[in-house]
Amino acid sequence: MLRDLEAASLVPFAKLGLRTGQLIVCLTLASLGWTQSVDAKPIYTEFDPSGSATTQPISINAGVITGFYLGSADSLYHGFVRAADGTITSFDPSGSVNTFCLSINRGGAITGYYEDSGGVYHGFIRAAGGTITAFDPSGSSLTESYSIDDRGRIAGFFKDSSGVYHGFVRVTNGTITTFDPTGSVNTFAVRINNGVIAGNFLDSAGNRHGFLRATNGTFTTFDVSASSHTFPNALNRYGVVAGYVQDSSGVYHGFVRAADGTITTFDPSGSTYTSVPGIDNKGQIDGQWHGSDGVLHGFLRATDGTIKSFDPPGSIYTYVQEMDERSPSITGYYEDSNKVVHGYLRTP
Repeated sequence: MLRDLEAASLVPFAKLGLRTGQLIVCLTLASLGWTQSVDAKPIYTEFDPSGSATTQPISINAGVITGFYLGSADSLYHGFVRAADGTITSFDPSGSVNTFCLSINRGGAITGYYEDSGGVYHGFIRAAGGTITAFDPSGSSLTESYSIDDRGRIAGFFKDSSGVYHGFVRVTNGTITTFDPTGSVNTFAVRINNGVIAGNFLDSAGNRHGFLRATNGTFTTFDVSASSHTFPNALNRYGVVAGYVQDSSGVYHGFVRAADGTITTFDPSGSTYTSVPGIDNKGQIDGQWHGSDGVLHGFLRATDGTIKSFDPPGSIYTYVQEMDERSPSITGYYEDSNKVVHGYLRTP
């Protein structure tokens, strides 16, 4: 598993365990506007799979949540899916020692990767009915499957025998296409939506750049002004990208890139570190930030740019993951005063 925050930008805190340095449904909702969720009093629902020592929800879609947890009895990671009614089902692919679920689509299909007994990582897809299929791009020595869209297309990256990382996309018939933007020496694809893929790549000078790969295979690369490293991390179905950038002083800031290419950077007030993992189809953005004290808080950025911070009740450190792209619900996890990590669902 990658242990470098700058290598894979989807779940920096989920994988590293760091405290610092991690349709509009109806006309009524359309008329109210999702941005009101920033001002509404949210409801927090805490949850943990049975036998969990540490719970880390990662992805939410249509109210269904997936992620992974550390078992208290075996100290191994297991996948889980939490239905909209709160029912939690645990699972592992056959041969898995550690399972990491990273993305769920509207139909309930889940993708992620697992570690086998030999320490090798493989991608997998779990159908809504529970059937699990493992896969690896040809020549892979390590596969990390990161994102699945509503048509079942999967994006991620793999390491070849020379230690070089490449992006891949897997379509529903199992065909896998590998790719690299021009100038890439390592490619990390971390998000797919409506067939478009977002990620970052490392060039020969050691700088990271953002990219978008269209369904026809063409690339658009971009950098946030004055940034040393650009990490696209979230993508909605309208081509709006959100993520974070590292400036020349090593400070991380949030950014959003509109479909026309316009880029806006932002930080919650007092932030010395901003990380962005999620965006919904309206353009609301979630993330986490910390100030000089190093304490993590969640935030929600409305479409007008207004940012409000939040913490679940009892949270000492708040970790934010994905937004439900069709509603302002957010999932993530938090550490309590006893240093126990719990999952949460934040609904408006």
